[in-house]
Amino acid sequence: NALEKIRKARKIIDNSGRKIRLQVDGGINKENIKSISDAGADTFVAGSAVFNTDDYKLAISSLKANL
Repeated sequence: NALEKIRKARKIIDNSGRKIRLQVDGGINKENIKSISDAGADTFVAGSAVFNTDDYKLAISSLKANL
């Protein structure tokens, strides 16, 4: 359901002709970041995926690698 909302929002943004970033906040992790990006999001807030780990740098690298 959330991916469909992202797709719809991306379509509206693209049709507007404006340079608008689509941010998703909440539930972002290395397992789902690719599908969220593919749906149209281009900015991600990944608090728990980073701060609930012992190695922030590794967590961020893992997110980026899965894009």
